[in-house]
Amino acid sequence: MVRPNFATLEDAPGKVKVLAFWCLGILAFWHFGFSILDFAWPRGPPSGALSTAPRSCYDATRKGGEPKIQNLQSKIHRHLPKLGQHFLHDQGYRARILEALPLHPGDLVFEIGPGRGAMTTLLAGRARKVIAVEIDRALAQRLQEDFPQGSHVEIILADVLRVDFAALCRGEGVAQGFIFGNLPYYITSPILHHLFAQRDSIRAMGLLMQREVAERLTAAPGTRDYGYLTIATQVCSQPQITLAVPPGAFSPAPKVQSALVTFRMKAKFDRWPRTTCDEFLDFVKRCFAQKRKNLLNNLSSVYSRRRITQALEEAGKPANLRAEQLSTEELAGVFEHLTRSREN
Repeated sequence: MVRPNFATLEDAPGKVKVLAFWCLGILAFWHFGFSILDFAWPRGPPSGALSTAPRSCYDATRKGGEPKIQNLQSKIHRHLPKLGQHFLHDQGYRARILEALPLHPGDLVFEIGPGRGAMTTLLAGRARKVIAVEIDRALAQRLQEDFPQGSHVEIILADVLRVDFAALCRGEGVAQGFIFGNLPYYITSPILHHLFAQRDSIRAMGLLMQREVAERLTAAPGTRDYGYLTIATQVCSQPQITLAVPPGAFSPAPKVQSALVTFRMKAKFDRWPRTTCDEFLDFVKRCFAQKRKNLLNNLSSVYSRRRITQALEEAGKPANLRAEQLSTEELAGVFEHLTRSREN
């Protein structure tokens, strides 16, 4: 047998190098490959079952290969971001929040983001039933174990932005429900818009959110916080900052102050049908498109300048006003004059 005359792999001929790398690749696949395949394609479905609502209410997961995705999500969950979650752990503030909520004993409560169930038990003790909507699968499975059938608590695995609350109310035989939620800060505004769009199915709400957002919802005209979100909120409801909640009440503690805002779902303009209210909100969005511009400039892309000036004059307002200088009622007056001139 002829012994190769090279000391390292770098000195070996090309064919020997290729053979060596092939051998190393096979060994690596044998060592790691089967565990990876088992990780991604498990041999069976995950244990445990979550309550489900009619498919028309929400689309909780993607179609196809659901057991594989569920098991994979469960295994790698500890490595995923926490979806902006700050869990309410202070028992004293839990009790104060519950006391501040305008709950009725016969309420059907929809809890948005129950997390570890800190408020779920307390809500169930004050209402007829709690339907908790949780997007995090691991948390939803844990809640399902904590609240078995017969506990007046139902857990739904879903994205709240895809939940049809009217359908859930019909399924429970009620016209309206009560909404409670500890909202993730990064998605507060989309959730609010989704709830306001379904306001006919909501009696009242109590929402924990960033204090800065709470101040925007309740801002007065002429202030820095006053804007489209303020008017959209006050057209659909009567918001009130009910309780300040410090960072230490949450785990992990956020870097900002929080507040509980309660909402009485009462339309500001009862004389308007739903379609007119939606048209007004589109109008307000244009008015605040660029806050430094006046109404005449912001609206001129949709209406003629002559028509805008006429509507402002009929409403008793100068043409150089900015939207932030007008109250909701004053903006509604301008809107009605514009709409009337369009009809004429």
